[in-house]
Amino acid sequence: MNLLSLNAGRPRLITYRGTTINTGIFKEPVSGPVMLRTLNLDGDRQADLSVHGGPYKAVYAYPSEHYEFWRQQFPGMNLPWGAFGENLTTTGLFENELHVGDRLQIGSAEIMVRQPRTPCYKLAAKFQRDDMIERFLRSSRSGFYFSVEKEGLIQAGDGFVLLNREGEGITIAEMNQLLVEDRYNSNLLEKAIATTALPEDWRDYFAKRLDAVTAGL
Repeated sequence: MNLLSLNAGRPRLITYRGTTINTGIFKEPVSGPVMLRTLNLDGDRQADLSVHGGPYKAVYAYPSEHYEFWRQQFPGMNLPWGAFGENLTTTGLFENELHVGDRLQIGSAEIMVRQPRTPCYKLAAKFQRDDMIERFLRSSRSGFYFSVEKEGLIQAGDGFVLLNREGEGITIAEMNQLLVEDRYNSNLLEKAIATTALPEDWRDYFAKRLDAVTAGL
């Protein structure tokens, strides 16, 4: 489990479907140690803090292993590390193995798995494809957001060390299943609600859905 590429970027203006958009999705690899802080990586910024960033979306990771899938989907498209807007391009970390609440060390920082990525229209704008959001969701290759439990320096090449496995917590893959393919799976809904490390807004959202299942709606 390693950090293959550390990526950062600042918001920029792009045009999509005739509209100018301010987005921080463009990331480029950076070298040397960088401070990972409670709300962000030094040198990195989000454009819209109402839906991006915050303590439970402090840093976004994407498995490098997924890139081959996307290169097959989009032959000829240039997909360098950071192409999906991730801060951390990783090896050896996967959605079906990571539980919400798992705690890891990277460099001198400690991070916790919090939630999958649910893409907004800016991913479509980045790829200039109207079908990109649906493709991304259906692929189940969401990547994952971490909170920063202990600030510290990280750099490309650092290894991830699992400090604590939250084995009863819902996995990122199970979250993706609930969001796309199996929205009213009561067992998974109950598991998500019981996962205390899952942000409260997610647990409230799933609790309402479970109420609907229970009511037979």
